[in-house]
Amino acid sequence: MKRMIMMLLVSAAVSAPAMAASVTNKDGDTQVLVIVEGGSRMEVALEPGATETICPSGCFVTLPNGDRIALNGGENVEIEGGSASVK
Repeated sequence: MKRMIMMLLVSAAVSAPAMAASVTNKDGDTQVLVIVEGGSRMEVALEPGATETICPSGCFVTLPNGDRIALNGGENVEIEGGSASVK
């Protein structure tokens, strides 16, 4: 019985949808973000007005102004005036 309950809990955790963060560029210029997630590093270019979904498992984001923020997933980040606000 305990084994069955554990299997159900594990399958529920695996099948649960991951929450990801979204980043919206409200600036008039393209913004390049450096994202480090799980030891992998990538650059994401956001055109003006674009929104990108990132970090389903949490990550660190370096913004164009050099600020670094940690995201867990589920946050909404807006870039405006070269800086970000997390909502």
